[in-house]
Amino acid sequence: MTRSPTDSPAPRPEAHPPSVRLDKWLWAVRVFKTRGLAASACRQGHVTIAGQAAKPSREVRANDLVVVLKDTLTRTFKVLQPLDRRVGASAAREFVEDQTPASEFEKARVNAARPVAFRPKGAGRPTKKERRILDRWTES
Repeated sequence: MTRSPTDSPAPRPEAHPPSVRLDKWLWAVRVFKTRGLAASACRQGHVTIAGQAAKPSREVRANDLVVVLKDTLTRTFKVLQPLDRRVGASAAREFVEDQTPASEFEKARVNAARPVAFRPKGAGRPTKKERRILDRWTES
């Protein structure tokens, strides 16, 4: 049996689901590198939707506001369209709107430039000499 060009099915437009799992969406729009990291952040309470902590299985819909605490940066995203497949970085902009205020990026930049003083747990309080060294180190 031969097929004529009119027998072939018409190409379907790319259909997007009405809702999708939160961890899958965070991974698809490239907020997290892996879906496991996205699910872990949800379980630890670092992801909220409408002010409430969200589980990885929570469904996200268009116009939801998702707040993600990643490292020391609190990012705010608006869901433009649910997406269940990972797309390129340029294509991801069609599905998410980053509403993170510029002050958050500035705060993260300042924190990154500040040196981190590390004291092992159980080491007790620093001595006066150690305190002076730490002060000199953090001031410069």
